Amino acid sequence: MELRDALRGTGSVRAFTDQPVDLATVRAVLDDARFAPSGGNRQGWKVAVVQDASLRRRLADLMQAVWDEYLEEGASGSPHAPFSALKDPVVWSDPPPHHANPLLDGIESVPVVLAVAVDLGRVSMMDRDLERKGVVGGGSVYPFCWSILLAARERGLGGVLTTFLSRREPDAGPLLGLPAGHALVATVFLGHPVHQPTKLKRLPVEAFATLDRFDGPALTSEFDGGLTKS
Repeated sequence: MELRDALRGTGSVRAFTDQPVDLATVRAVLDDARFAPSGGNRQGWKVAVVQDASLRRRLADLMQAVWDEYLEEGASGSPHAPFSALKDPVVWSDPPPHHANPLLDGIESVPVVLAVAVDLGRVSMMDRDLERKGVVGGGSVYPFCWSILLAARERGLGGVLTTFLSRREPDAGPLLGLPAGHALVATVFLGHPVHQPTKLKRLPVEAFATLDRFDGPALTSEFDGGLTKS
C-alpha cells in the first residue's frame, strides 16, 4: 500500500478473526521491521513469539491486574493520564475491581502475540542524568515496534502495541526467559482484523507544532504555500 495511506490509516486493532497467521508471515513481518532505526544502529531488540496457551494466560493475568489499576486510576479524576510521570503513584489497599478486556480475556485465540524486549546495554539514555524520569531510550526500540505494525498492515493484518506487561516485568521476565540487562518494552498483538480502522481522528498540526520555540507561533495552514523566513 502507499506509504502515506499506511501512515494515516493504521489504527489500533484489538479484535481479530479466527483466521490463523503462520510463522512464515510473522517472520516476514519481523524481517521488514528489523530495518527500523535505533541509536547507534545497535538494534538491541529481542522478540519472543509467544505461542504456548498456558504462558499466554499467565501473561494475560499479569496484564489484567495492570489494566484494572489503569482504569481505576484514570477514573479518579486526576488531570493527568493514568500512571503519568507527573503524579505520585496510587497505593491500593485492596485490588482494584475487575474490568473486562476482550483482548486479554481471549488471549489464547489471538493469532500472534509478541513480547518485545530491549538490551539496555545497547541503549543510550541521553537523559539519564536529568532530574526527571528518563524517556529518550525508547527511541531505540519503539520505531521497531511501529515498523512491526506497519509491516503487518502491508500484509492485510492489524494489531496493537501495549505496554501493560512492562509494569509487571519482575513477574513476567522469568516466565519469558528475559535475559539479564534487558527490559520488557511492549506486547504486540497481531491478526486479521474484524474491522480495520482507517479514518483516524488526530489533532491538527497547529495543535502541536510551532515555529522556533515551543511557545512560538503555530505552524498553521497559512504556510501551505511554502515556509518563508524574513
